[in-house]
Amino acid sequence: MNTPPRDLALLPKAHLHLHLEGSMRPGTLADLATAAGVPAPDVRRYTTFAEFGARYTAAVDLVRTEAQLRRVMREVVEDAAADGAVWVEPSVNPRAHRDRLGPPAYVLDLLLDEARTTADRLGVGCGLMVTAQRHLPPEDAVALALLAASRAKAGVVAFGLATDEARYPPGPFARAFAIAREAGLISAPHAGELAGEASILGAVRDLGADRIGHGVRAVDSPGLMAELAARGTVLDVCPTSNVSLGVVSALPDHPLPRLIEAGVRCTLGADDSLLFGAGLLDEYRTARDVLGLDDARLSDIARWSLEASGAPRGTVADAVGAVGAWLEAPAADSSLNPAETYGRWPKEAS
Repeated sequence: MNTPPRDLALLPKAHLHLHLEGSMRPGTLADLATAAGVPAPDVRRYTTFAEFGARYTAAVDLVRTEAQLRRVMREVVEDAAADGAVWVEPSVNPRAHRDRLGPPAYVLDLLLDEARTTADRLGVGCGLMVTAQRHLPPEDAVALALLAASRAKAGVVAFGLATDEARYPPGPFARAFAIAREAGLISAPHAGELAGEASILGAVRDLGADRIGHGVRAVDSPGLMAELAARGTVLDVCPTSNVSLGVVSALPDHPLPRLIEAGVRCTLGADDSLLFGAGLLDEYRTARDVLGLDDARLSDIARWSLEASGAPRGTVADAVGAVGAWLEAPAADSSLNPAETYGRWPKEAS
């Protein structure tokens, strides 16, 4: 008799690589379009990174009221918790809403309030990553870093850098990341997705990256993988996203197992579930069913995600202990409702 696999929804984990508006529910997007009196954009229709960015922007532009933005944040935290996340770190760009909702500081405080309220209700934890955009002047990133730093004790835990790395290298953003690191924020820029070794090295050496969004092209350089392993730099990996954007040709070819075997710590994230169609739990199932990672390795990934997160250290210690208990226990009863796990995690001030 075959033993059923352990329930991955019950594996305590952190979700560290997800962009807020790109993680909204499809039904929410449809509701926002109806409220705006326009057709819902076809966010799954893109063939290039530029087209993908345009679809993302179309989704952002439909968020036009405070209540709508709160709804998006609330549902993103709920969905992460339903997938077994005990800590979630949505990436937010408060500048994206300033024309409709007010100054970036006001928008960020609104997001922090909703994140905290929802996480407390569910018994999980949530911190925000403020993310600058590469295609905007570095001075804009500095302004965002100063804002993020000012909220470092109020729920902002990380500072990121997104959009086209192939056209905009990391060096010019060094000052912004220095400000963020000085405030104790995790440095987590994107790199190694659309560009290769130079992009990753720049993120590590110029921006002091603790974590790298994607970073999968490190697999092309054994020396780079060795450096990432030695530094303890964590890669926040999103397999479905990588295939959807042509970074990897097919899921079975994804380099996640090779990166881990080279000693590089990796986490799993969904990136933009609205546009790619896969959530956090789907990525863990893909790692098991398509990439062949066993439960011991999946528990490593979950543990690394917790240890690399901005969660309070007590929360991390408790959750890491629960990861060990998950692995040591017999295969989980698949009839268990993941919602029953809400409330088991202590809430601590960041």
